[in-house]
Amino acid sequence: MINKSNLEVEIGGIKLKNPVMTASGTFGYGQEYAPFVDLNKLGAMILKGITLKSKMGNPPPRVIETPSGMLNTIGLQNVGVEMLIKEKLPYLQKFNTPVIINVSGDTVEEYVELVRRLGEISEEMGVAGLEVNISCPNVKKGGMVWGTDAHSTYELINSVRKATSLPLIVKLTPNVTDIKTIAQAAEEAGADALSLINTLVGMVVDIDSHKPKLANVSGGLSGPAVKPVALWLVWQVFQTVNIPVIGIGGIIKVADALEFIIAGARAIEIGTANFVNP
Repeated sequence: MINKSNLEVEIGGIKLKNPVMTASGTFGYGQEYAPFVDLNKLGAMILKGITLKSKMGNPPPRVIETPSGMLNTIGLQNVGVEMLIKEKLPYLQKFNTPVIINVSGDTVEEYVELVRRLGEISEEMGVAGLEVNISCPNVKKGGMVWGTDAHSTYELINSVRKATSLPLIVKLTPNVTDIKTIAQAAEEAGADALSLINTLVGMVVDIDSHKPKLANVSGGLSGPAVKPVALWLVWQVFQTVNIPVIGIGGIIKVADALEFIIAGARAIEIGTANFVNP
């Protein structure tokens, strides 16, 4: 008889049957992928990023294929937290897979109100934890991205930590000078785990029109092209913090996932690959 390896891992108090998670923004709200993937086989589902109120997102074109990857500038299009609770979460309750909700906001107050609302329904609706997207602009500080400054990162995560007892995963942006200081700030503020990387900033130009191909000019680069960068940053963060690290970036095959595990990741998130072949 062949004994199956025990792939169970724990991330900030969330027990996963295996270390494979879905990356926010690439797996919808879970239900969209149910015809293609057995959701019960996943370690966890991280849902499409949610905000307090619904968002229409950016105008098209907002997704462009690039060599070994893609650029997207969706703009956090989502149904808003109340519609998530009413229409999206009930479907997921029949699966034996932890549901983690990615949260975003423009101000500390928005983040706090959002996580408090999710905390109110977490037990009833089966919300296992939260992933905090700190790649959003802080509108009170001139649009500076939260996660590019250690002080802003600490301020935000500390406030969110006080507002909820749910496990907090903080998703780090790679678009910084020193990711280690950001990781330390998030840990000190109360993060239970860190996920990285979010997308790199890039653009594509149409040589015929002499204009950017994306309506928003720039977008987030993901896919195999970013894997070496992601591995290097995961390695650095793993050496710096004492909380679990989740690796994201260009994971297409098993060997890619193993590279991240060797670099220090306790779990991984699959993103762009979901668009290629779920």
